[in-house]
Amino acid sequence: MATSVVHRFLRLLHGVAPWRSSFHHREITALSQSLQPLWKLPFRAFRTDARKIHTAPARTTFLLRPLPILLATGGGYAGYRQYEKYRERELEKLGLEIPPKLAGHWEVALYKSVPTRLLSRAWGRLNQVELPHWLRRPVYSLYIWTFGVNMKEAAVEDLHHYRNLSEFFRRKLKPQARPVCGLHSVISPSDGRILNFGQVKNCEVEQVKGVTYSLESFLGPRTYTEDLPFPPAASCDSFKNQLVTREGNELYHCVIYLAPGDYHCFHSPTDWTVSHRRHFPGSLMSVNPGMARWIKELFCHNERVVLTGDWKHGFFSLTAVGATNVGSIRIYFDQAPLTPSLSPQDLHTNSPRHSKGSYNDFSFVTHTNREGVPMRKGEHLGEFNLGSTIVLIFEAPKDFNFQLKTGQKIRFGEALGSL
Repeated sequence: MATSVVHRFLRLLHGVAPWRSSFHHREITALSQSLQPLWKLPFRAFRTDARKIHTAPARTTFLLRPLPILLATGGGYAGYRQYEKYRERELEKLGLEIPPKLAGHWEVALYKSVPTRLLSRAWGRLNQVELPHWLRRPVYSLYIWTFGVNMKEAAVEDLHHYRNLSEFFRRKLKPQARPVCGLHSVISPSDGRILNFGQVKNCEVEQVKGVTYSLESFLGPRTYTEDLPFPPAASCDSFKNQLVTREGNELYHCVIYLAPGDYHCFHSPTDWTVSHRRHFPGSLMSVNPGMARWIKELFCHNERVVLTGDWKHGFFSLTAVGATNVGSIRIYFDQAPLTPSLSPQDLHTNSPRHSKGSYNDFSFVTHTNREGVPMRKGEHLGEFNLGSTIVLIFEAPKDFNFQLKTGQKIRFGEALGSL
């Protein structure tokens, strides 16, 4: 039957003879020779009621497999991002200034849809799991090798001493490892890298060069009320004037990024008095320098704890910003229980009972304590469970000078600036 079908097809081709030329004749002859192998092919291979041995490989070729497609797409995007970063580094080496390429609204919304708060809570639970004695050294050694941790500075160098990852992350340093500079009025509150510093202009603060965030969105309104949604923003100048309390002063800022391998505790950067704490529940996106260059107002999106008060030159604030896997922010003098509390006055970060887009206030000024919590320069203030960011915003005279360079590594106790 297959042979008869092929013969009919060839006769049909020769049936168009009225218009064909010798050239067409040669084409048809070549086609008939190429169809010769089909004469010997069993017709049952093409029948629908026969076994589909010949057609199965062709069909499996066109099956859509979601996992490989997702892996290929994600890998391609990650490779593209790495290429962009490599190109930026090469241009920076040549001394060329690169304008920041900001994420679009859909990219930020897509990133915020990732359940980073839930993942960070799971990571926190995992950190509390006690490791077997024999497993502690290889696990901690891998972390030390990956992030370049200097264990010679740790108060306890024996890795078997740390029962879980949380204790290892929050390890204390030897007293002489971080001498506090006494000649300068403001010191670094932590180990890290300087992302940006300088004067606050037009109520916009630079998280990195060329990428800003709103000062009022970051600190919140100056009216201290508890558990209220954000009120309508006042004018920029009026908000900045509320912070600058003395004539002739300016508002300054400094952003310090703590990498996973850095010392995770932070200290008081100067002699000051803490009068108020404001907790912003929020997202827990990564705050590494690459993300800070990509997402505008990154620090305003993320969960943070804002401590405000006064120092000898006026307003002073220190903000601890959370990040991916860094939902736990602890302030030592604050009411910070290890388990969730029903009291709204207790500080418990990355809690499911807190909703995004709100904040809660707590005042340390009471009827019995009219001043607040006094802090001495270098005194222990708080800790992260992993690397994150510290933002200082303070008032100082116009002749205040930073002793810094953007991108430099800094350690707790070293000078930030002075008059």
